[in-house]
Amino acid sequence: MVGATIMLLASASPSLLPRGWFFQGVVSGGAAAAGYALGALITWLARFMVGRDTAWPRPQRFWWWALAFVVVFDAFLMFYWYVRWQNDLRDLMGVERVGYATIPKVLGVAVVVWILLLFLGKWWMIGMHELVNTLSRIVPSRMATALGGYLAVALTIMLVNGVLVDNVMKVLNSTFAAANREMRADSPAPASPLRSGGPESTVSWDALGMEGRRTISSGPSIAALSEFNGAPAMEPIRVYAGLGSAKDLAGIAQAAVRELERAGGFNRKLIAVGSATGMGWINKAQIDSLEYMYNGDTALVSMQYSYLPSWLSFLVDKERARQAGTLLFEAVSERVRDMPEDHRPKLVVFGESLGSFAGESPFGSIPTIAARTDGALFTGPTFNNKLWADTTRRRDPGTPEVLPVYANGRYVRFISAEEDLDRPRAPWRDSRIVYIQHASDPIAWWNPVLLFREPDWLKEPRGRDVLPDTHWIPVVTFLQLSADMAVAVDVPDGHGHNYLRAIPFAWADILQPPGWTDEKTLQLLPHLSRGF
Repeated sequence: MVGATIMLLASASPSLLPRGWFFQGVVSGGAAAAGYALGALITWLARFMVGRDTAWPRPQRFWWWALAFVVVFDAFLMFYWYVRWQNDLRDLMGVERVGYATIPKVLGVAVVVWILLLFLGKWWMIGMHELVNTLSRIVPSRMATALGGYLAVALTIMLVNGVLVDNVMKVLNSTFAAANREMRADSPAPASPLRSGGPESTVSWDALGMEGRRTISSGPSIAALSEFNGAPAMEPIRVYAGLGSAKDLAGIAQAAVRELERAGGFNRKLIAVGSATGMGWINKAQIDSLEYMYNGDTALVSMQYSYLPSWLSFLVDKERARQAGTLLFEAVSERVRDMPEDHRPKLVVFGESLGSFAGESPFGSIPTIAARTDGALFTGPTFNNKLWADTTRRRDPGTPEVLPVYANGRYVRFISAEEDLDRPRAPWRDSRIVYIQHASDPIAWWNPVLLFREPDWLKEPRGRDVLPDTHWIPVVTFLQLSADMAVAVDVPDGHGHNYLRAIPFAWADILQPPGWTDEKTLQLLPHLSRGF
């Protein structure tokens, strides 16, 4: 119980994002269960090492009452500070405050979660005990205990991975495949031949998937572009290939390039290769910004690679994201390289979250991106982003993990807001790369190593929207960030996983469109949205 109490109290400490009472209760219950399990393990190991077969003597009733008093007092004290920390964080991000009435709700959910996990653990221990008893008839008791523990863990992992996960994934794929076929009234089929699914298109409207149809049916009109720029605009080209467009990822990528060729995308000033997340979502602001900056003389090309939403794809389907990002870029790049050099369009890549992982996958290094593209913009990277992680790890000495500087900013800039684009004040090559990452984005900083190792971003001074009271606690910090991911986009722009304002500023610095100014970027902001 001591371990459960310590972990319960630690779970009330602040993390990256404001959490409601339910998610805080889940975190607290999970932390208490982990502490209880750790305490039980330490007790068992102590008995095992000294050769004691019976339980330790039970403490006197007085000590139980004393422990109960300490637990209750410390719980209410800690959760008093939980409310204080939550409101400090909410004030920092402009989110509605919470009151002390949330404390009983948090503790109620925590108790329920703790009891459920306790029962699961108890049944697991009963199964392990039976296994040990069976083995002890064949081998010595101590050997049976060690072997039984190993087999119990191995069988559990095999059961979860081989049976539970497979069946759950089948159900999820079926469910989200049905959602992918949904036809929405706010995503009508295009009447323009410059859009996939429209007249003369080589891919059908049905084959694009729900998010593909949203992407194709949205965007600024010719009239809106002309009015904003004060000059006649072109209709932007948007092409997309969904999972229904071909039998495999290579075929889908080729279908997208054929669409781009058919629509005349290789004759535009700029081709943007957009890597989507999970079901095929793309941050609308990333596309719209380019179309405004080039007055419609652009072509977007993207593809779908999964039925699963981003967070699920992030966990179980990232290899398909990597393949899709590589196949699509290589197919487009090969076609561009075949063109006369003086007739080639600018070529850029972009993506958000899992899309940033897919978008950087074709490249082995930051200089390679600079050599093979005219710019790149990645927002909300994940720990799976190998290029981002490697570059961050090799950052210039003295620069923080949440906002690193690499090679004195010659190729790439890491920013959390537009003012960071001038950091460092050093020459920036013509082919520019930008990563936008918020210090409070749990998707960027979540990593399994948080279970048992303190990350640099919690050793160094905290980011601009992270409380100084945020500290690393083994297991607890991992649970906190896991819960934070569930609410990562439910915060204002500029915090968590909500990326918008900095996007047009980044594109403007990356591409430096002719005649574009900072004033036009500010005027553009009201016209942009993420496009959920």
